[in-house]
Amino acid sequence: MPLASAALDVSGPRDYAFDWALVDVETSGLVARRDRVLSVAVVTLGPDGEQTGEFSTLLEPGCDPGPVHVHGLTAERLSGAPTFDQVAGRIGAMLQDRVLVAHNAQFDYDFLAHEFARARMWLPVSQRLCTLALNRRVDPPTGDLKLGTLAAHYGVRQLRAHDALDDTRVLAGVLRASLREAARLDLPLPLVACPPRQDPQFAPKPPKTACSFRNPGRLSPGGPLVQGMKIAMTGETATSRAELVGRSVAAGLNMMASVSRHTSALVTNDSSSGSAKARRAAAERVPIIDEYTFLRLLRDVRPGTPHTPTTATTTATPVPVPVPASIPPARGPQDAADTPAAVPLPMPAPAPTPPAKPAAPVRALAGRRVLVLGGTHPDAAAARARVVELGGAAAINLSASVTDVVLLTGGDADRRMRRISSLALPTYGVGWLDAPVIAPLPGLNDRREATHVLPRGGVIDLPDGKAAAARWTVTASWAQQTACEIDVVALVVDEDEQVSFDEDFVFYGAPENPGGTVRLLGDGPTEQTVSIDLATLPPAAHKVVVAASIDGPPTFGDVGAIQISAGPGTSAAPLVQATLDAATTERTMLLAEIYRRGPRWRLRAVGQGYDDGLGALARSYGVDVAE
Repeated sequence: MPLASAALDVSGPRDYAFDWALVDVETSGLVARRDRVLSVAVVTLGPDGEQTGEFSTLLEPGCDPGPVHVHGLTAERLSGAPTFDQVAGRIGAMLQDRVLVAHNAQFDYDFLAHEFARARMWLPVSQRLCTLALNRRVDPPTGDLKLGTLAAHYGVRQLRAHDALDDTRVLAGVLRASLREAARLDLPLPLVACPPRQDPQFAPKPPKTACSFRNPGRLSPGGPLVQGMKIAMTGETATSRAELVGRSVAAGLNMMASVSRHTSALVTNDSSSGSAKARRAAAERVPIIDEYTFLRLLRDVRPGTPHTPTTATTTATPVPVPVPASIPPARGPQDAADTPAAVPLPMPAPAPTPPAKPAAPVRALAGRRVLVLGGTHPDAAAARARVVELGGAAAINLSASVTDVVLLTGGDADRRMRRISSLALPTYGVGWLDAPVIAPLPGLNDRREATHVLPRGGVIDLPDGKAAAARWTVTASWAQQTACEIDVVALVVDEDEQVSFDEDFVFYGAPENPGGTVRLLGDGPTEQTVSIDLATLPPAAHKVVVAASIDGPPTFGDVGAIQISAGPGTSAAPLVQATLDAATTERTMLLAEIYRRGPRWRLRAVGQGYDDGLGALARSYGVDVAE
């Protein structure tokens, strides 16, 4: 599996003068490759923000309209409407040479891209802007970032929610107000370069069925195959490979594309072939059998243990759980072979009984959001850690929610100081963090309720109920002045910390796993989101690992802190936030883990860095990455 990096958008305009095409679609479902657009609206604005055009239409989708209770578009209402290919030319002309704007823009963009592909046309969009991502940068004092909430905050009248044309008109007002706020804060726009969606790398592969059984371990000499065993194959076989794999999967075996220390057996007719799988099997002492032996054993595969979430006798409340302050030093993936019993990269599993809570520090900065400027990376990291210790949130970018600024050596020369001065934000030296004296700010009590701020290694239970059924998002962001490329990735792994198949490695070149349970969303050049449908993850999925990797020679010491936030859905207020500082030399960092603990899901803010690149990290989780 080749690795590819997103192209970095370095335009960073300051005057925001673009021709805009604002878009909203209502759809029969949430999966662009499968579902269809039911209605579409486009409103065009000039660089001065004045409207220059408008178009909307219902569409005959050729399928069931889906959740009518949401969009109100019944099959009867859509009957007789044009098909998308009949209006694609007009829509394309309105999008041509304009920046596409939508709220949660990747959703609308993906649906339009698939509809244009079905019509055998190109989607004429080279850049898009997401007003959701823009308002995450602005960070207004609202309960969430839904379009209706932002409309009420900015004084934009909304008449009919989930009506494509009215939503687009509302979006125009939200965009104008958001651009004014961005200008007030001197924020660069999160413009995203849009590659052609007809590129083969974006074509989703047919879903693979995850194995329903736990891995019972290695094949013992003379012993039987057991359901759940991880089997790899290499070299020529007398029976077709497709037939071997099909019969094995039907028998309950877990067919793997690569060999790891968790592989139960390697099937090959030439153990001395020197293939990568054969060499790895020899190094890991994985049992090797030939095709004839495998076919004989395949006739009598013994029952295995089904994957079922572990039950628990008690249910923890959804509040942060302290973890030990000390975290093991970083180890590269190549060190895993030195200790066969150790898991190569992931953090240690949570202890069955949480440690006793230490005495709570004085929460002098509770409800405050503190931006640290200047200093060396270790000094800035120490200052941000102190902010969190005092109950505050450590900011990495200037936004409307920043309440205080701490200046380390050279901080007064930061280009943001001019804007900070104009906003009259209080500034302090580093000594202020020893015993902070708080300056009251007008309107602070009107800000949305603070999220749970986790330290590095902190853990929180995700809530049950309706929120647990939503798609959970983990958003990673970094300094808007960052000049290097950072890729956010996700891996769905089992109890052995291994992917079930390579497609459970989600990255820029493969932004969705086959089942659609995990997706990577590109929200801007300094922000990326992983979306996870916890309710539909297969039982074999024990954990979703979210990581980041730097392309090229820079390290996370050059980048500085990475901020993560997580919550139910893309527009909801985040439940949890953490600011993670790696040391100095790391090029790959584990950001967060969402994992099963008993009947619940937990989130851990990891912040563990490694000197190795993304390929080494992926291989440590069992992904077959091309050199």
